[in-house]
Formats: sequence, C-alpha cells, structure tokens
Amino acid sequence: MGGIDILVNNAGVFWEHSITNPFEQWQEAWESILRTNLFGVAYVTYWTVQQMLRQGGGCIVNISSRGAFRGEPDAPAYGASKAGLNALSQSLAKALAPHNIIVTAIAPGWAETDMAQPYLQGESRESILAHSSFRRIATPEEVARTVLFLASEGVDFISGAIVDINGASYLCS
Repeated sequence: MGGIDILVNNAGVFWEHSITNPFEQWQEAWESILRTNLFGVAYVTYWTVQQMLRQGGGCIVNISSRGAFRGEPDAPAYGASKAGLNALSQSLAKALAPHNIIVTAIAPGWAETDMAQPYLQGESRESILAHSSFRRIATPEEVARTVLFLASEGVDFISGAIVDINGASYLCS
C-alpha cells in the first residue's frame, strides 16, 4: 500500500489495584498495564518509525489520559503508564522532528467507551458529570476529531504537544 503515513496508538487497559492488595495482585496489575499501555505502544512505534524513516516522514498520535496528570489513586499503574506515554511522545517528538515525523498525544478525560462503561453508571456517573463544565461525557467522535486534527497536514509545529480533551474538568471546583 506504499507506506504508513499515520500511526494512532490507542492501546489501553485499566483496572483498579490498591497498594493494600497482596503483592502478587499489585505486581500483576503493574506488569500487565505497563505491558499494554506503554511497552506495546513503544514496540509498535519502533517498527512504524522504521517505515516512516524510509519514506521521509509521518505522523504519530498517542492516546494518553488525563490520569497521567491528576494521578489515579485506585489505579496507579494506569496513571504511571499514561505519564510514561506522555514522556515517550515528547521524547520522540524531539528525536524525530529532523526526520519529518510529527509526534503528539491527546489526554482525554472521561469518554463514552467500553472501558469506561462500568464507571459511567448510576451514582458514579453523576459524580463524574459534576466535574464537567459541560455536564456531559466526551463522545468517541470528539476524541477521533482531535486525532484527525493532529494528523492533518499543516500542523507540524504542534509536535510534542499533549492536548487535553476533558471539557474543562480541570477548571471545575
């Protein structure tokens, strides 16, 4: 098909794991979550970049999370994996700019996805909505449109940015 122009790394697993859990459960959560959310992205990115280097450029958009910035007390491996993804994105943005490869990340807050569904029901949903200035949850289409924008021609100087998609939830009291 001629090459790879755009890579969107949308890998993510999440589950709660408390520091008070038995060590084996704690260890399993950390290893599994980092293996998917960070190592998987790094490995796919490595091989994709080899192709992009041969073809003279490309674009990588990584899907992070607002949990990378606010912490995840009930799922610290998730927050850490997404913070690591942000650092990977910014490191690669600097390393790959001379090769015409643009690297960005987006950090959605709550979105209506399968992974979020167990948390977006009942009283939990009301609590989550209370933190949104729009009093709603983001749609997958809103996240996708942001990815599309970051993968568009003419936005090269946004490389290295991490774009929050959280409905101004950081600004709510």
